[in-house]
This record gives sequence, structure tokens and C-alpha cells, in this order.
Amino acid sequence: MWSKSLFSAPLRSIAGESLLRFQPCLRLLPISQVRNAAHAAEGRANGAKKGAGKRLGLKKGAEELVVPGVIIFRQRGSKWHPGENCAMGRDHTIYATEKGYVKYYRDPNRNPKKKYIGVVFERHWRLPVPVGEPRRRRLGMLAVPRESEGQVGSLSPLTPAGLDGEAAGLPGVAVAATSPEESSMGEGELAKRRRRKDYVVRESNWEIGRTAEKAGVTATKFVRKDRFRAWRRAAARHRRISETKSVGRKAKKGKQGKVKK
Repeated sequence: MWSKSLFSAPLRSIAGESLLRFQPCLRLLPISQVRNAAHAAEGRANGAKKGAGKRLGLKKGAEELVVPGVIIFRQRGSKWHPGENCAMGRDHTIYATEKGYVKYYRDPNRNPKKKYIGVVFERHWRLPVPVGEPRRRRLGMLAVPRESEGQVGSLSPLTPAGLDGEAAGLPGVAVAATSPEESSMGEGELAKRRRRKDYVVRESNWEIGRTAEKAGVTATKFVRKDRFRAWRRAAARHRRISETKSVGRKAKKGKQGKVKK
């Protein structure tokens, strides 16, 4: 008995000391593993951030001139479908395949629910094409009157537009009107002068700005210190705006009165 009590006391003290020594460490282990997550630390599970727009929508309006490759409409999904002389890219972008004028239309014969975008060669043409009417295609050829075999040898000299002198006066044949300045230029220089970023040939902005100067139109010189003239122009502008607003209000009141009756 004496020997058991002798050895049991030191063992109890050692066990108690070891428990007291390791107990704080056991309590701190789970606390050390806690990780406070930020709002948007991992992915976008908490909602996507509002980024920059993708510039979707209309790029060319109705009856606007386009050339092959020009983008007409950007979209996500097929809200609009390609019609005559148009095609759809892999991201559902609709672009022109021929030079012409843009038309937005519906075709009940193909699908009454779908909306189509097409390109026509003349501005006054309409889409959809009626059933049974031949399809119009651009063959890259020029319409000229047919000459008989007896008149082939007696042709008049060609005009600057590349047509016969007699053919230039016909209503069905169009002759390009060129100014003396343009006729003196080469084809490459003229095309470079008129070409824009969207590959449509047109007159440059500085030439458009000099139209009034060529026509002899004169305008009063702007004087910064003449505040009386500025006041008169501002008053006239405010008067026009108020008149347009009053017309809109009268129209709304008239509609409301008709509905109440």
C-alpha cells in the first residue's frame, strides 16, 4: 500500500500538469482555422459586377447606303434575321453582302413572327419581294442600248462616263456627273479622297463645308462682345422651345378630354 501511494501521487501531478499545459492549445486549434471571406473574393457567386456595355444594337438605319462587309445590326441571339443580300456572323451580327440600301421588314410567306434585314440596289425598292417575281441580282454589268449590225461600225466617241453619246441621253442609263477638278484627278487619288472608315465613298467634310463659299453665301461675322445679338438669339430659341412644348401639352389635353367623354 505504501508503495502504490508513493508512485500514484507523482503520476497524478504529472497528468494534471500535462492537461493544464495542452488545454489552451486544444482550444486555439479550431479558432486558427477560421477564414473571413470578402464579399467578392471567390468568383461571382454574389452577383456579377456591372461592366462596360457591348455596343449592341442598330449600326445602320433604314435606307442608309452600305457596301459589302458593313455591319448593320449587332445582337445577342437572333432577334433580327438576315434577308435579301445580307448574312449572319457567328456572333449573330448581321452584315451586308452587296452594295445598296438597308431595309427592315417582315415576310409573312417565310415566317410571320420573324423580323428581317435586307439590302436593295435602289432606294425606292421594297421588301419582301412578291411571290413569283424574279430575284434581282447584281451582275456587275452596265445597261447600254443594243446596236444593230449595220450601226456597229459608226459609233460616236465615248463620253467621260464611259457611255456612248446617244446612250447618255436615255432615261434608263445614268451618267456620272464629274466636276472639272475630279476629272483631272486619277482614280486612286479620287477614291482615297472620298473613302471613309466604313468603306462608303462620299464627299469629304471640308468639301461640304466649302459649299456655301462656292455658292457665294455670306454670313454676318460673329462678334463676341455683341451681347445684344446673343440675347436676341437666345430669346428666339426659348420662344421656339416654349411653342413646341405648348403644342404637345394641348395635344395631350385634347386626348384626355376625348377619353373622359
